[in-house]
Amino acid sequence: MKRKAKVYIDGANIFYTQRKLGWSVDWVKAKIHLTKDYEIIEVRYYTGIKDHDEKMKRYLEYFDHIGIVAITKPLKKIRSTSGFIFKSNFDVEMTMDMLLDRTSTEDIILFSGDSDFQHLTRKLQTLGKRVIVYSSRKTLSWELKLAADRYVFLEDIRTEIERIKKPPPEGGVL
Repeated sequence: MKRKAKVYIDGANIFYTQRKLGWSVDWVKAKIHLTKDYEIIEVRYYTGIKDHDEKMKRYLEYFDHIGIVAITKPLKKIRSTSGFIFKSNFDVEMTMDMLLDRTSTEDIILFSGDSDFQHLTRKLQTLGKRVIVYSSRKTLSWELKLAADRYVFLEDIRTEIERIKKPPPEGGVL
């Protein structure tokens, strides 16, 4: 019998992971991959959004269409030495959700390599939960790697989860 699991995706962390890898995750394929071993109860994707960002709006609509719950908040505009950067941090929200959801799941699947989740991972384990981390060899922190019950490198499952860009139509332009 498959174990019940909830999936939590750290959008900012996975965005930068995909950039470092040079390829993107197809979330439909990722869900299919996960259902081989788990009864997936819910998938949540945590991300910051810019005001009036039509591309992000379409992305969030796509998530809704494929059954992924998007948890959003506005990006913060922060002044830096090189101008402005946009930032969002969902560590607190993700931590609260995982702790509150612990009674409805056996396993927690975390798509992130952020060492900030090490303490949460240890706490969930003391509460009887298994924590499985999906990240990249390039971005998985050693602290989270040591804390996780199991970790999966995205590179190792690339053929199962990679988003394949469709070529433009013959004679057409993208």
